[in-house]
Amino acid sequence: MAAPANTGILVSSESIARPFREEIIEALKSSSKKPRLVGILSTSAAPSRFYAEFTKKTCDDLQIDFVLKTVGAASPEGGQEGEGVEEAIIECNEDNNVDGIMVYYPIFGGTQDQYLQQVVSPYKDVEGLHFKFHYNLYHNIRFVDPKTLSNPTIASSSNTAAAVTEASEGTVKSILPCTPLAIVKCLEHMGVYNKILPYGNRAYGKTVTVINRSEVVGRPLAALLSNDGSRVFSADIDSIQEYNKRSSSTTGNSRGFHPHHVVHPCSLSLQECLAISDVVVSAVPSQNYKVKTEWLKDGCICINVSSDKNFEKDVREKASIYLPTIGKVTILMLLRNL
Repeated sequence: MAAPANTGILVSSESIARPFREEIIEALKSSSKKPRLVGILSTSAAPSRFYAEFTKKTCDDLQIDFVLKTVGAASPEGGQEGEGVEEAIIECNEDNNVDGIMVYYPIFGGTQDQYLQQVVSPYKDVEGLHFKFHYNLYHNIRFVDPKTLSNPTIASSSNTAAAVTEASEGTVKSILPCTPLAIVKCLEHMGVYNKILPYGNRAYGKTVTVINRSEVVGRPLAALLSNDGSRVFSADIDSIQEYNKRSSSTTGNSRGFHPHHVVHPCSLSLQECLAISDVVVSAVPSQNYKVKTEWLKDGCICINVSSDKNFEKDVREKASIYLPTIGKVTILMLLRNL
């Protein structure tokens, strides 16, 4: 039965994932070895176990060597939540047969998980959570010299400004966090990015609200979208911030934009932000949280990132396009990073 004329389109992540799956298959054909990815599971959390099983299924389908390493509460022998996870990461760092490492978070939460993210070698970090990759993301540095990853210091963004739009000799694309990258790819698929505009500014003219400013998804996504030219409202439980790289008239910046996004406090309410947003992305890990359909701008695009449904059932009465899940695209971004 056809959807009513005033109902938005329901998009499947499978249709978005398909070309990336084909890209990975072609890349594997030209590879001299089958890459090995190790997933480290150390908790009894059901969502983490499901994600691990989904990763294994995707890798098996693509003939990528995936090894699930279970420790702590996830091991058959049992143990404490997170027990042995740091030792497992170090072991994989030192194993020359391991090409990529992913760790199933959350484990302890907060700063302890952030510490573990830095224990993973940047040469094997397929999730893009190492501070060097985050620094590059937030400073709009899009290419990196692999030899510099072993250096504990970070380069000045002013020395790498030319790398924002094109690669220089000896550089490769800097790894991006797989979930924010997956969301960007979904937005490209849905036409939010204008390919006529220059690379690095193709989201110009779009206003986006990202709900939940987590360090894994919300904040890096807001930075990515802003660095691509959009105006972004980053909404969290206690504040709303605006991310924008366009210069104000008081900055004296003759180029009209900053080399990377700038964050400002925002006085608008969430309702006011949603009313002017072309895109709304919600990643709140709560069954009780819902974005009010009546607050949405007519014709907007809505993307649900949470394992819980963050939008009301009638979201498509306002949204022109609704994407209820991005899981399949996220896994493929991780494997592209690998």
